[in-house]
Amino acid sequence: MNNHKNNPWVFFRDIEGKAASPGVIRKVLAYCDAMMCVVNEFEEGASGAIHSHPHTQITYIAEGRFRFTIGDEVKEVGKGDTMCKQNGIEHGCVCLEKGTLVDFFTPMREDFV
Repeated sequence: MNNHKNNPWVFFRDIEGKAASPGVIRKVLAYCDAMMCVVNEFEEGASGAIHSHPHTQITYIAEGRFRFTIGDEVKEVGKGDTMCKQNGIEHGCVCLEKGTLVDFFTPMREDFV
């Protein structure tokens, strides 16, 4: 059930995950036109392909370790770290240790619903 736009309450347990790529399950949580919260659960070795989009994105590492590329920089990040990816900047990651990313987008990602 991803048809919960503008709902003031969205419970993680009620959201069905969808495969975003091999080894990655995406759950779209609370969102409105202005912003969106998304959880991505990664298996070790799974990747988020290098891409860009017209949304500013902040990522919070809830669990695990990842190697992220943002623009021409590559860094390893872990639990508690955050990254800000400006719109149009290429970025992607490889999961080094099973983990969870929490992404916030502005504006919302219409392609995710």
